[in-house]
Amino acid sequence: MIRFEHVSKEYPDGTKAVDDLHFTINKGEFFVLIGPSGCGKTTTLKMINRLIELSQGNIYIQEKNVSEYDIHSLRWNIGYVLQQIALFPHMTIAENIATVPELKKWRKSDINKRIDELLTMVGLDPKKFRERKPDELSGGQQQRVGVIRALAADPDIILMDEPFSALDPISRQQLQDDLLTMKKQIHKTIIFVTHDIHEALKLGDRICLMKDGTVVQIDTPEQIINHPANEFVQHFLKTENDTSEWEDELVERLLQWIIPNPTPSYSLKTISTQEKLSALLSILARDGEIAVEHDNKIIGTVTSHTVIQYLASLEEGRA
Repeated sequence: MIRFEHVSKEYPDGTKAVDDLHFTINKGEFFVLIGPSGCGKTTTLKMINRLIELSQGNIYIQEKNVSEYDIHSLRWNIGYVLQQIALFPHMTIAENIATVPELKKWRKSDINKRIDELLTMVGLDPKKFRERKPDELSGGQQQRVGVIRALAADPDIILMDEPFSALDPISRQQLQDDLLTMKKQIHKTIIFVTHDIHEALKLGDRICLMKDGTVVQIDTPEQIINHPANEFVQHFLKTENDTSEWEDELVERLLQWIIPNPTPSYSLKTISTQEKLSALLSILARDGEIAVEHDNKIIGTVTSHTVIQYLASLEEGRA
């Protein structure tokens, strides 16, 4: 589907962003690019739709060199989702989604049908959301619209550049789950850039781990975990997992301070006992209180005061 043949990108000052990339992304594959900041993953993504022109080598889509495509046709047939949601603020949600289908001269009836179909797919009722403006939506809802806008004209390829990294942890997890569900429905080739190894392992069919502009390992999540190619891969995984284990232990101990309350206010955000510490603290910092769910049942609430009590108990234990 997409083939990189000895692709490099070097800037006029001599900086080499990527160096001799040589791999294939299969049709219908969810392919994740990951690595430390500055490793070349976003440059690699942007060379596919020629937002960045390569310096050496060739990239092929369906056996045709991307340099041979008309630039507008190339980009119209590749969906693109950014970290910065970039919805047009003066347009309604329906108008945002319709942008590329209108440019491609779709019939109005087909565009309207597509808008309703896509909004429904991501759990946004068309009757409620079609005529709203972006600033009337939450960050997670806006990013859902950003994703389906990229799908609107039914492209074969979707590029996603750290699309969830600016969201709060709860919205991020929900969108990851939505994307996994959509993946089964839409059968697109998705190239996804992230710096989060947990996100990569959750979403990817294969993961391409990069360092200093080169590919270190391309493999399935299982192979990456069980058969890391070298010490860099081992360290990359170990750093993330060490943090995860520490967070899990701290959350488990903190949730012992839950205030029993099976019927909290309906307006409270809800978090599972399986969530990460960052998710819990993010919501508490904003709302001051959160409902806790276990086995699909609300078991109580945690408040900012709960956290202070918990931290005080830790200090007393050290005294």
